[in-house]
Amino acid sequence: MNSSVSALPLSTIDSANEALTLRLPSSLQLKQQLPLSHSLHQQVNTHRQAVRAILNGEDPRLLVIIGPCSIHDPQSAIEYASKLARLAEDVSSEMLLVMRAYVEKPRTTVGWKGLAYDPHLDGTDDMATGLTLSRELMLEMIQLGLPVATELLQPMAASYFDDLLSWVAIGARTTESQIHREMASGLNMPVGFKNGTDGGAAIAVDAMRSAAHPHRHFGVDSQGHPAIVQTAGNADTHIVLRGGHQGPNYDATSVANISAELSRLKIPSRIMVDCSHANSGKDPLRQPAVFNDVLEQRLHGNHALIGMMLESHLFEGCQPLSSSLRYGVSITDGCLGFSATEQLLTDAATRLAQARA
Repeated sequence: MNSSVSALPLSTIDSANEALTLRLPSSLQLKQQLPLSHSLHQQVNTHRQAVRAILNGEDPRLLVIIGPCSIHDPQSAIEYASKLARLAEDVSSEMLLVMRAYVEKPRTTVGWKGLAYDPHLDGTDDMATGLTLSRELMLEMIQLGLPVATELLQPMAASYFDDLLSWVAIGARTTESQIHREMASGLNMPVGFKNGTDGGAAIAVDAMRSAAHPHRHFGVDSQGHPAIVQTAGNADTHIVLRGGHQGPNYDATSVANISAELSRLKIPSRIMVDCSHANSGKDPLRQPAVFNDVLEQRLHGNHALIGMMLESHLFEGCQPLSSSLRYGVSITDGCLGFSATEQLLTDAATRLAQARA
């Protein structure tokens, strides 16, 4: 891959705390270096409309956000995406598969923060290369015909990818953040807010209500200058249930309670279930059980359940970051292997088709 956009020379040294500052290329520069063609722009818009149609009940298919917990190796990511593109075509009558291209990872304390931050996996934090590599990867995935999704963690990084994304997640730790709610209100694609780490839905519901409204907020323009940003509000939001400290929240009772709360507040009852995290007890091999439970609820008529999220890679499990990594295995949360993923989704598509017949 051509990663020729690099950080500009050192711009400042703050003598008070010796903080170093390196100037990055603007999002406009990177988009000009790695442009989205007109045909691919149309494809992204088509995929966004397809996701909106599912959210609005106009398309009966199941929305599935799927892929590695995080991307650390471009080669294995593209191999996975190629396999997923073929699977997406096979199940397209019953599901819309969207590729997880997660290049930022939230950290409770410290740790590897993702491809956009540390693409060399060595703590050098070459973010200029990370941003370039991340955009290149997303473009390759789009060229394979896949819709692309990511979690937007750092609002300043969002403008480097926002034209490529068909769906966005706001994570459990940032759903309560005013800055992320303001950012979501200006995004031109559907956004899923995860419930808080306590497992409650109130924070995500508040986030949806906030993001639906216009905002004026501090930000940067495409050339990297400080700016007042005015947003129009985003009507295409929904909640993502990922469980919490007290355990899972994908069961029928929890889903019914959250759906009732959304209806009470006159918010469209659109619910996605994250089959990983607390819903699977952080055991990646329990994701199929969660998926099938939610699928059963949907087959029994609960169409508020519009989609699911799966963490899946070429091979199952996870591994610590080291100098000798196994190919196609996650270095963050554990994942379901692709063969098991393929079987799970193929079987689900058959069940959905039979129910519709």
